[in-house]
Amino acid sequence: MSIDTLPPLREVIAEHGLAAKKSLGQNFILDLNLTAKIARAAGPLEGVTVLEIGPGPGGLTRALLACGAKRVVAVERDERCLAALAAIVAHYPGRLDVIAGDALETDFNALGLTGPVRIVANLPYNIGTLLLTRWLTPASWPPFWDKMVLMFQREVAERIVATPEQRNDYGRLAVLCGWRAQAKILFDVPRSAFTPPPKVTSAIVQLSPLDAPLSCDQDDLARVTQAAFGQRRKMLRQSLKPLGIDPAMLCESAGLDATARAETIPVEGFVALANAWRQARSKMGQKA
Repeated sequence: MSIDTLPPLREVIAEHGLAAKKSLGQNFILDLNLTAKIARAAGPLEGVTVLEIGPGPGGLTRALLACGAKRVVAVERDERCLAALAAIVAHYPGRLDVIAGDALETDFNALGLTGPVRIVANLPYNIGTLLLTRWLTPASWPPFWDKMVLMFQREVAERIVATPEQRNDYGRLAVLCGWRAQAKILFDVPRSAFTPPPKVTSAIVQLSPLDAPLSCDQDDLARVTQAAFGQRRKMLRQSLKPLGIDPAMLCESAGLDATARAETIPVEGFVALANAWRQARSKMGQKA
C-alpha cells in the first residue's frame, strides 16, 4: 500500500546518496506502512502540529502528513537529507517546515509551534534520552506538547516505563518520566525494519504529560536520584550520604525506611525525599 504518490524511499535514498551515518545515530525505516502505523499511534492528527526530530529521507514525515497533520516541523542535522525533504515540502505545500540544525541546540519554544502539539519521532539513538529529558523538564509546566510518540532501543524503552516491580530497569530515567508523565510501550519494531539493521530491537513509547505532577524542584529530584541510584544496591542510609545531610533524618522526613534500597522506592517517595532535602538545607542555611 502506498501512502502518497512520492517515490519509494529506497529510490529516494539511492537518488540522494543517503547511506545512513553511524555517527549521526541514523537507521532509516523504509516501510511506509510501518511509518504510517507510528503516525497513527499519535492519535487523530487533524488540526495538530507535529514536531519531528531526525526525519532523514522523510518516511515518517510523509506518513504524518498523509495521516492529516496540519503542520509538521522537522529538525534535521544531516544536510544530505534536505533535498529529499524539499520534495515532500513541494508535495504538501504549506504543511512542512524543515529546520536545518542540531536538535540538541534547538530552542523548541522559539519555533512558533501552535497547539495542540505532538512530538513524533524515530529519534537518533545517540541523543534520544537527552531530548526526552529536556522535554520532560521545561522551565514551566504544562509543556508545549500534549503527547509524545517516540522510538527508542527496547532496553531504553523498558527503563522509561519501569516501576519498582521491574527493579533491574527501574532507575533515574523511570523516576523522571513517572514524575511528569504517563508512559507506556505501544509496540516493538524489529531490527529488520531498518536500513541498516541496528543490533537491537526498538520500541515505540507513548508519553502523556500529567496535568498536575507532584510539587518538586527538578534539580533536587535529579540530585537525590543520582545519589540513590549511584549506589543502587546499598541502603538509602548509605547511598544518600553524598547529599551532605544525615540520610536517616532525610528518610524520616520523607516517610521512607532508611534500610530500603533505591530500586524499591516509588516516584512519590523520591519526590518526598527531594522536598525533604531542600527543607533540610534551608534550615541549615544552605543554598536551596
